[in-house]
Amino acid sequence: MPHALQAIASIERYFRENMEETIGNIAAGGLLSYFLEEIGPLVYNQAVADVRERLQARIAELDIESREDEFTYWRKFDRARKGK
Repeated sequence: MPHALQAIASIERYFRENMEETIGNIAAGGLLSYFLEEIGPLVYNQAVADVRERLQARIAELDIESREDEFTYWRKFDRARKGK
């Protein structure tokens, strides 16, 4: 069963079990279309923001994990020299 049909069936069931009125297939489809158009962008934008935040955290971790100190030759040389 395609997702839209599953969503419509779920709306119909919700009305049967929780509301005093039932809702028909066409009305449930209309309600679904309304929610998708009106609230869908909000949900989508929040999901994108969540993914962006997680990716930025991962990039920060990669930066720390993959970073090498620069200009270390003389520090190593000086440490070795002090140890003698």
